[in-house]
Amino acid sequence: MNKYEIVQHPQIDGITLFFDNLTYRTPHIHREWELLWVVRGALAVHSGGAQYRIEPGRVAVLAPLQPHELWAGPEGCTFLCLQVSPQLLTRFFPAAGRVRLDTPEVAPHLSGPEYEALKQALRQAARAYLEQPPFYQLCCAGQICLVWHTFFSRLPCRVLTAEEDAKAEKRSARLTRLLEFVDNNYMHPIRLADFAQAEGCTMNYMSYFVRQCLDQSFQEYVETVRFDHACKLIDAGAVRMTDVCFAAGFSDYRYFCRAFRRRLGLT
Repeated sequence: MNKYEIVQHPQIDGITLFFDNLTYRTPHIHREWELLWVVRGALAVHSGGAQYRIEPGRVAVLAPLQPHELWAGPEGCTFLCLQVSPQLLTRFFPAAGRVRLDTPEVAPHLSGPEYEALKQALRQAARAYLEQPPFYQLCCAGQICLVWHTFFSRLPCRVLTAEEDAKAEKRSARLTRLLEFVDNNYMHPIRLADFAQAEGCTMNYMSYFVRQCLDQSFQEYVETVRFDHACKLIDAGAVRMTDVCFAAGFSDYRYFCRAFRRRLGLT
């Protein structure tokens, strides 16, 4: 599992738009701004130690390098995803890459007419992006700038100093290495102590770092990754649960069964 999602849409540099459907996505980060417009089902966005429920028709927005986890439950959720490179916005507002929002929720901070205008701008950008009429690039960029103007001017946010931005970049780089470490090793016995040693940090600090970034312990996150992989194996047609258990990195079948019941309430 790669934590950086790469979707190739080469028609506009710095803008990526696509529809997605998911039940769960493990904690991850993007270097782009990410907007999620829920179309069907509800989406729970877990970020910064808080959870936000985004109902159908609602919009959430996440800043670059902001760790987040997505839950939709067994019924799944369909949403429009718009990823915008900070470099696109900094052409017009140099500090755009250093803006941090206090919340991913949009609706509570806009009036009814403002929210409808925001969604209309998103509709026009999406239609132009997908249908590609003449000069659609200008339409997309213009509508997206209007949307982010609304975010920056109406949502609670602040601009990081250069020093704060450098610290955030360093922290995000370490988190990316941690996620990759788990991705590459979850199918085997895995220890946070090994990652801490590679990073030149103490176990106490690294445990604190994981809890701060992911709002869960290292072992809880490893179990999450293993369980997510197990569900994908089952969805792909694997029928022997013992095979799924060991392929996903669980060393004990009873532990795997307990994890399954605890997370889904089912055997």
